[in-house]
Amino acid sequence: MPRSPTCRATATFRRLPVPSDPPLGILLLSGEHDRVHAAFLVAAGAAALGRAVVLFATNAGCRALLADWSGLTDAGRDERVRAAGVAGLDTLRDATRELGARLLVCEAGLRAEGLDDAGFWPGVEVAGIATFLSAVGTGQIVSI
Repeated sequence: MPRSPTCRATATFRRLPVPSDPPLGILLLSGEHDRVHAAFLVAAGAAALGRAVVLFATNAGCRALLADWSGLTDAGRDERVRAAGVAGLDTLRDATRELGARLLVCEAGLRAEGLDDAGFWPGVEVAGIATFLSAVGTGQIVSI
């Protein structure tokens, strides 16, 4: 079988130091329960693996970081999720926070949604997009 010109039969392999994973930024745009649930599932999973996580909620996604998230679209879905044996949103939010994820809510998104005086979940920071981008740095950003 022909070998690739880059393949060297005499090459020696050595273990290289593995740099720590860059931060994971989660941009939460949606206020729909299924997407919010997915955002916290990803956040908790990455944080459990030791990865730094920054969740930035904007526009309708801001409702996910309220103390009372019952204003999410299809919030009743959470009961069905839990009945199926899947972690509900409260469990995922608690895990995300306990595992050290940074939780940011967009100042402009709050105003756009009319949530200026809303009661936030403990530990949530009001910030702008520059704060989010700075916190993530060269890390990966996913939008949900």
